Amino acid sequence: MVDIATRVWNHKWKIDPIVRSLIDTDFYKLLMCQSIFRNKPDTEVTFSLINRSKHIPLADLIDERELREQLDHIRSLSLSRGESTWLRGNTFYGKRQMFRSDFMEWFENLKLPPYHLERKGDQYELTFKGKWHEVMLWEIPALAVLMELRGRAVLDRMERFELQVLYARAMTRVWEKVEALRDIPDLSIADFGTRRRHSYLWQDWCVQAMSEGLGAKFTGTSNCKIAMKREMEAIGTNAHELPMVYAALAQSDEELFQAPYKVLEDWHEEHEGNLRIILPDTYGSQGFLDNAPDWLAGWTGIRIDSGDPATAAQQAINWWISRGEDPRKKRVIFSDGLDVAKIKELHQQFSGKTAISFGWGTLLTNDFRGLVPDDALSPFSLVCKAVSANGVPTVKLSDNPNKAMGPADEIERYKRVFSLGKQEAQEVVV
Repeated sequence: MVDIATRVWNHKWKIDPIVRSLIDTDFYKLLMCQSIFRNKPDTEVTFSLINRSKHIPLADLIDERELREQLDHIRSLSLSRGESTWLRGNTFYGKRQMFRSDFMEWFENLKLPPYHLERKGDQYELTFKGKWHEVMLWEIPALAVLMELRGRAVLDRMERFELQVLYARAMTRVWEKVEALRDIPDLSIADFGTRRRHSYLWQDWCVQAMSEGLGAKFTGTSNCKIAMKREMEAIGTNAHELPMVYAALAQSDEELFQAPYKVLEDWHEEHEGNLRIILPDTYGSQGFLDNAPDWLAGWTGIRIDSGDPATAAQQAINWWISRGEDPRKKRVIFSDGLDVAKIKELHQQFSGKTAISFGWGTLLTNDFRGLVPDDALSPFSLVCKAVSANGVPTVKLSDNPNKAMGPADEIERYKRVFSLGKQEAQEVVV
């Protein structure tokens, strides 16, 4: 097992790349990338860093030279032969050759496109522009770099024994969480913590702890590199990025209204009926479900990623019943702001009503709250989103108005088109 504290201490004297592989990313990014490669190969998209936690002055904490060095290193990466073999030949979700040969040939020759980095006050402006299927692969590694460099800025001030104690306390915290989850019957939980992790080594340690501590209740990790390394299931389907860009490409209000369903039509065709998980909240879950075509009710399940999770789960159950489906044969995946207490609460509330899974993110792989002075390692909300497509701004409404993004006039237009009513604001923790 890697001595993380010693590794953190030693990186002060030598180059220590944060991202060492193009598959050190979430599985859903590669699944979406293949779909985009096929369906929208000429779409030009801009991704941009968005720090929702403005009180974290990233440009004051992170040295620009070091940030560029890490980003430049990522641009030098390409798939190794072993990584390519794993993607081409492995079985994912029971399906062999999930990735087509034309996509893999392109991916094997990919070098990530250039980035634009500029300091703006105490924050960084970091953007990526180009073909959608190319620039989208910047999202996860860029977030991982920024999160880890922020952590290193704090850890660099600590001496060796301080680091040993810090990681001992953090490991104890993770293990106590694992122990608290052991007694939940029929638990199904996966690691979704790549994008805002403390570090790659820490995520890998957390995954091993979950695997050892929970056994079959731990179903896998969203991180492809760790899944390959640890011979685990790679977990993931799709994200808000797809409907956001499809909506921006719409030429009329009617096309805009249909965009979230067009995404899933393409997804269904791409994966031949596999990976049928709906993410309904991009422009309001209730409206999405009320207007959804009947064929979507036959899909496997729904992922809940904003708003009040219990309310959203009950909406899904009611929808399935209204469409003649048995919710006990469906799956609800909770993935927003989870920690042990919320996991237990939701499992108790919905067990027996529907199949339940959890995608545990930041508070698994980056819970250092209260472990250093001034809470300087506390996780914060950093995202990298598609902000325009073919020059048109994207919009996300969400089930939580605090997660909405886009120009104010476009947000109002989308609210009108999707008949979005009053929403209850929820605190955005991570």
